[in-house]
Amino acid sequence: MSMSQQRPMGSIFELEFPQSVGIYSSYADAQKAVDFLADEKFEVQNLAIVGTELKSVERVLGRRTWSTVLLAGVQSGVSTGLLVAVVILIFLKPANFLLLLLVAMVIGIALAMAFGALGYAATRGKRDFTSVTQTVATKYEVLCEHKVAARAREMLLQLPGARAAAFE
Repeated sequence: MSMSQQRPMGSIFELEFPQSVGIYSSYADAQKAVDFLADEKFEVQNLAIVGTELKSVERVLGRRTWSTVLLAGVQSGVSTGLLVAVVILIFLKPANFLLLLLVAMVIGIALAMAFGALGYAATRGKRDFTSVTQTVATKYEVLCEHKVAARAREMLLQLPGARAAAFE
């Protein structure tokens, strides 16, 4: 691709007049379709895989209580204290590293427990659990530049299992 044919960096995710050439129930299936087109020497730079019908999934990991909040503060404080002690060791070369390590960990634990307790108290029992949230697509659509979309559709009909999937 010559410099005159390259797209400006801001439009790398944009296609001109995109058309759908396939809808798949998993990202792996959409990727398999694009890989098949690549193997068949199709100009895959004309394609995009787009996750559609997004949903938010929140996985509850456990219950939050005062003991779990304070224990998390201890764990966070230990790692923060170790990090601070190592940085001070590198730059200041203290005479008594063990004392520095102990003081840094005590301060780190105290601060992390205090901030954790304040945050938990502020929720007033409205969210007594921990969780992680992820946005996931339920379908994946392969889009193609309009000028080569018909050819891509024809080629994808040769993908093993494609004809049977068309009747589902």
